[in-house]
Amino acid sequence: MSQQRPRKRIFSYDEAISTFPLVREATAAAVRQIEGLVNTVASRDEMESRRDELEEEREKIVRLWAREVSSVGCEVKGLWLVDWDNGDGYYCWRFPEAAISFFHSYEEGLSGRVPIN
Repeated sequence: MSQQRPRKRIFSYDEAISTFPLVREATAAAVRQIEGLVNTVASRDEMESRRDELEEEREKIVRLWAREVSSVGCEVKGLWLVDWDNGDGYYCWRFPEAAISFFHSYEEGLSGRVPIN
């Protein structure tokens, strides 16, 4: 018996907007965590000696962020880049933009973003 893939969530613009505060706050929190991680380093020598540890911690923060954003039904398309599938393409947001203000088709991706009117 084959396992069915979960259906992708399709968002109306209002539904995407309703999830946006959670996505924005989760993203801002993850960015602050990474900034805090970098700010613990006192010198270039320390940065070099702790490179693997810092990179591992950074990856952990990004993975947790991606999981949290994905749990809402959004799609993580890159670092701090989130899409909401609307059935015809994606509403698109990239931190630190103030709102979900762009759309792109399935084929276009980030480079094909157009403002939502």
